[in-house]
Amino acid sequence: MPESTASSELPEDLTFEQAVRRLEEIVEVLEQDPPDLEASLQLYEEGVLLARHCLQRLDAAELRVQELALE
Repeated sequence: MPESTASSELPEDLTFEQAVRRLEEIVEVLEQDPPDLEASLQLYEEGVLLARHCLQRLDAAELRVQELALE
């Protein structure tokens, strides 16, 4: 399992697909083999950051599709 991010920032070059994969890993750990409370909170925080990242990427893609449709 990849190491949890301790900071409140994600790598700038993190792709949508990488973020989704990591989110899936976090969900699996929390559902199947929950760690102690502190580790669970860290994973949850990372998951929230990843989910926000994915939503931002999806919003940007949707905007781009709309722009292309107008051209």
